[in-house]
Amino acid sequence: MLGAIRSGRSRRRTAGALTALGALVVAGGTAAQAATPHTTPHATAAHAAVTAQHRVLFDNSKAETAGNADWIISTSQPDPLGQNPSPATEKDWTGALSSWGVALQKTGDYALKTLPSGNTITYGTSSPLDLKNFDTFVMPEPNVLLSAAEKTAVMRFVQNGGGLFLISDHTGSDRNNDGADAVKVINDLMSNNSVDSTDPFGFSVDSLNIATDNPRAIDDTADPVLNGSFGKVTGSIIRNGTTVTLKPADNPAAKGEVYRTGSSGTTGAFFATSTFGSGRVAFWGDSSPIDDGTGQSGNTLYDGWDDPAGTDAALALNATAWLSGAAGGSGGGGTTPCAPAQLLANPGFESGSSGWTASSGIINTSAGEPARTGAYKAWLGGKGTAHTDTLAQPVTIPSGCAAQFGFQLHTDTAETTGTMAYDTLKVQVVNASGSVLATLATYSNLNAASGYAPRAFDLGAYAGQTVTLKFTATEGSKLQTSFVLDDTALTVS
Repeated sequence: MLGAIRSGRSRRRTAGALTALGALVVAGGTAAQAATPHTTPHATAAHAAVTAQHRVLFDNSKAETAGNADWIISTSQPDPLGQNPSPATEKDWTGALSSWGVALQKTGDYALKTLPSGNTITYGTSSPLDLKNFDTFVMPEPNVLLSAAEKTAVMRFVQNGGGLFLISDHTGSDRNNDGADAVKVINDLMSNNSVDSTDPFGFSVDSLNIATDNPRAIDDTADPVLNGSFGKVTGSIIRNGTTVTLKPADNPAAKGEVYRTGSSGTTGAFFATSTFGSGRVAFWGDSSPIDDGTGQSGNTLYDGWDDPAGTDAALALNATAWLSGAAGGSGGGGTTPCAPAQLLANPGFESGSSGWTASSGIINTSAGEPARTGAYKAWLGGKGTAHTDTLAQPVTIPSGCAAQFGFQLHTDTAETTGTMAYDTLKVQVVNASGSVLATLATYSNLNAASGYAPRAFDLGAYAGQTVTLKFTATEGSKLQTSFVLDDTALTVS
């Protein structure tokens, strides 16, 4: 988007930038409807008759309103209906994406939410804003790098049937001055995640700043993004943006939909689509096309939504509809029923070491450290000499499930200092090769207390994976610390 340029140059607009959109041909019909400024082509009657609502989550957790940006559908978050439950025009909701949000809301087919600033992107947790509860996730020019757990969440969401809408801006559009612009954030998501970093979507974002262009759509009358129920797409606009390079050898599903002038094939794709696992992905190389020119006070915005040089409204809305129909309409893996279950074998150790890989003798009935329930427990440490005990079990967490891992832990120690952690117990998630995916917690002699205490962790980010849950107790050369485990469980729902 032009507004991200820091040089302070004035905006360049094409002639008639604030005039009406041209007539949009409704797919499946012969009639066309004219779209006046700040209105959006409506869906066909058949589309509006669909009763199942598509659930769309717009991200605002990655500085989408930093600097001269206002990439939100409403200031009421997470629920835009809190600002106006029956919006008729873009100004009924406040945000530069309000036209997008209002257009979807008016169809009656979409349920919209925003992930507010300060929140974390998750998949498979109990949070109502967890990606598991949505069909499509829109990231409108993210300006903060996703954490490792967030990248896993996004990739699992798509892999399990979710729709991901990535919207970039030109290189150098670091609005919050943290060293990351949208180009870097999106490329990092695709190339540095724990799920698949081998070019999973079949494209990479180019480090370009294309000042102005009017890219044109390919000729494909069967393409649902270009010929969807919200209108026919003829092209888009670039007002300081970028493109992607397609890599069909890595993912043959990658497809350029709209190309920069003079480009075709694998280079210069301004709007691209792809698939990954059971899900779908769309990419747009500039935030100017989604900007409706209205928003919060203090931002200088640009009405690309209604710019007659492109059919940007139809492109945004058709793509949202396409993404929301991923995996045959199931979306996000969140609507696939997950059978509630407890997945760990021999969770209370009453069958000895069955199901577990454990250091010799640690699963026992010794009266020195009694079990919480039954006769058996796992007693790690307690030797008072330098050594290490381990306890582990692999488990496959079904796709689309929320997952909670819990156990009861009793810690006692002969250590006398209350300030130094001499002996530790690490609780980790590791992959098949033994690489640590996450350290869930580290306990020590400092956690000593009478009785057992419950511990619980969210493992929803690992839905669709086989992982190993591992306990590692390490004692120093003097004075024992015992870490006693019982009543483990990994429950999914």
